[in-house]
Amino acid sequence: MKVYKFVITMLAVGLSLSSVAATAAGETKLDTYSPPPPLLSSIALNQIVEQGFLPQLDYFFDKLLKEKKDIVLDGTKAFNGQDKFLPGKIAIGFSYLLINTPRTDPKFKHYLEGFRQIADMTVDDDNETWGIYYYVSALNKLRKAGLLEEAVSPATLARLKQKLDWRTFVAQPEFTLIKLPTNYYGVAFSIARLRYLLGWEDAQASKTLLEKMVHHYQTYSGEFGFSDETDGDGRFDRYSILLIGEICQRFIETDMEVTPQLKKWLRNSVNVILPRLNPWGNGFEFGRSIGAYGDTSFLEVLSAAAKLGVLNKEEREMAYAFAVRSAAKYQEFWFDQETHSVNLWDKGRRTDAYRGKYRILGENLSLLHQEIYTNNIWNSIGFKGKTPSANFVPWLTKQPRFTLTWFAKGEYDRALLTFRDGFRIVSLPMVNGGVSQHMNNPYSPIPFSNNMVQGSADAGFPQLIPRFTLADGSQLIPVSFIKDIKTEQKGSALTLSYRMDELDKLGERTPVKDARLKVETTYTLDSGVITRNDRYTPQGSLDGVKIAFEFAGFSEDAVADGNTIRFGKGDAQSIEVSGLDRCKVESVAGNEVYRSPMRAMNTRVTCESGPTTLNKPFTIAWTLRYH
Repeated sequence: MKVYKFVITMLAVGLSLSSVAATAAGETKLDTYSPPPPLLSSIALNQIVEQGFLPQLDYFFDKLLKEKKDIVLDGTKAFNGQDKFLPGKIAIGFSYLLINTPRTDPKFKHYLEGFRQIADMTVDDDNETWGIYYYVSALNKLRKAGLLEEAVSPATLARLKQKLDWRTFVAQPEFTLIKLPTNYYGVAFSIARLRYLLGWEDAQASKTLLEKMVHHYQTYSGEFGFSDETDGDGRFDRYSILLIGEICQRFIETDMEVTPQLKKWLRNSVNVILPRLNPWGNGFEFGRSIGAYGDTSFLEVLSAAAKLGVLNKEEREMAYAFAVRSAAKYQEFWFDQETHSVNLWDKGRRTDAYRGKYRILGENLSLLHQEIYTNNIWNSIGFKGKTPSANFVPWLTKQPRFTLTWFAKGEYDRALLTFRDGFRIVSLPMVNGGVSQHMNNPYSPIPFSNNMVQGSADAGFPQLIPRFTLADGSQLIPVSFIKDIKTEQKGSALTLSYRMDELDKLGERTPVKDARLKVETTYTLDSGVITRNDRYTPQGSLDGVKIAFEFAGFSEDAVADGNTIRFGKGDAQSIEVSGLDRCKVESVAGNEVYRSPMRAMNTRVTCESGPTTLNKPFTIAWTLRYH
């Protein structure tokens, strides 16, 4: 049963949760920027979980019992050998059916016997790192509920004790990770701590791994308290803000006291998220692994902060109100009733290869886990059955118009500008210094905003930045080596500037400095208009240079007047480009590259110059006007 049906029945109102997630019509449109009505004021978060999310788990449970390892979701075979976390995600997901079903319910025996069968069936499947964590977390939940021995056979439990071990990816005796990024110390610590609680080992390993984890965070979070996704190269994204929330959640889960330092770091992440709250439950819109995970990362940080007293009373109420809206969005937008699955991949959507559709069952279960466990935290601090504050939307109007969050200062600057234009959130990330993602436009220093400007996962087309192709074949883009970030607010407008003494030469996994071009960039952001001005200075004469630029967006009915393109329909009204010779417009409907996490892009504006000689300073600029 869809959530909104029981809402209508219970409340006798003519509004649905889908009104929050899709009032603006269209296949996937999420945002409308007129003040929204005060929806969802009479429904509690746990009701969405009980009437929406647990039935989804019930469906997957019965389907897996029936089809076993031949299970197919939306045309994709789930047991395909590529999802190395799947057994753990199955265990954590289905543990909620056991824990949330009374023993007197006829379904309880079915869930108990089924969980036992599924554990036997998957015990010897590949299950790595995160999958190990999920599995031992599920077993510990069952232990605390007094269900472990009934839910898992003795032989399978003995096998799991052998397999579910942090030592599979941590070298001994050095306690160093085996070919994994350093944030996996948090995964290893969590596994060791849970093994201790299960009685499988003593506490010493978890203490050592905790020290390693905190040391890593201190080393790579710098003075501002956000974790670098790399070993100090300067890549910050959703996970940089989420990681401390995950760490604190592990402490909560395993009954450990959270230190004042961890709470201080957690508050730093809260200070990023609160100015980004919105009526639609939208989360992060830049970087990797966003979409549904961009939304749930807000939930994980805010629920931990609420539990640990890091939020004041008003903030706690507003965070809960957002959680209700985010849960509604998951149920009505991310979850596809036709396929009975989360949709991160189809109908115009696109996500990273890391979260490819081969992980379809695991993605359903891990996202439902995040929704359910954060709801359980809200329940534990007195919000069970509580309706969200009616003051949420008025509170949003009082949030700061501009917020600059510093991630790092030094040779290069890393920061995030958040701009609230009415209810629209605009993100300008200046974060791209790390391996593997520097060439992909979800990390470019451009103004991301849902339904107006988005990146396309793992795609490198030059979204709102110029790409220079030199005579020797080198391709340069202005994305990585940012220095001297400065801001100045005058009236309702804010000017942000920075410079780069080197551009990023593409072709390698890491950014490569190329000093043949320098640039000074200035952004001006005001109500309904964003302008970027780049002044480039060649270091010597550069012959045969070609310059390419794109704006791929969701607006339609484009009309070109020289280098000014106006749109008849959509949030972006027009874009005007200067400094390039010619622009043209074309439809990208049906082109898989031009998909965003939430919907397909419709129109592409391409501008270009050259081949030309660059031997003196020149300017490339654009102005984007929007509703």
